Amino acid sequence: MDNSRLLLRSGLTLAAAAALPASLAGPSAAASGISVSTTGSTVSVVTSACTQINGSWGTAALLTSRQANFAQGRQVALSGTTVSQSAAWSSVSPGTYTVVVVCSSGATAGSQSVIVSSPARPTISATSAPAPSRGVMGGLGGAARDYGALTLGLGGALVGAGLVATGWFLRRRSKPYRL
Repeated sequence: MDNSRLLLRSGLTLAAAAALPASLAGPSAAASGISVSTTGSTVSVVTSACTQINGSWGTAALLTSRQANFAQGRQVALSGTTVSQSAAWSSVSPGTYTVVVVCSSGATAGSQSVIVSSPARPTISATSAPAPSRGVMGGLGGAARDYGALTLGLGGALVGAGLVATGWFLRRRSKPYRL
């Protein structure tokens, strides 16, 4: 029984010792309070760390590798709700950037590096496909078949006979005294 108490005490001591460096490091060692993403030439940032003060959530800046501080970057005001605030930059050239978010209270919500890559260009390749032997065959349903002259002639005769029968019926109907 004494061994179980000893193991319990040493386990708690080890857990406390493991948690101590993380608590002493403070917020700088914790995960960044922002999330940065790129889509094409658009860079966007989302955070939930800022609170609204005097109608402002804060400001986000996009810094190039040659820019040293927040004031030199492309700044955009954060917009959003109490749950999430965001900002976006469009037409960003390819390269490596740093996104920094400063809340309206003056506290830095976080900073994160992002790489904007150049858009992929489509590759054009020449292929040699055999040319169609009878041209393009279009139509609805079975109209793409090649019917012979006999089939087309019989179809035309049926259409002509239908027209003659329709004319005879209408003429007979207009004069009821004839049989």
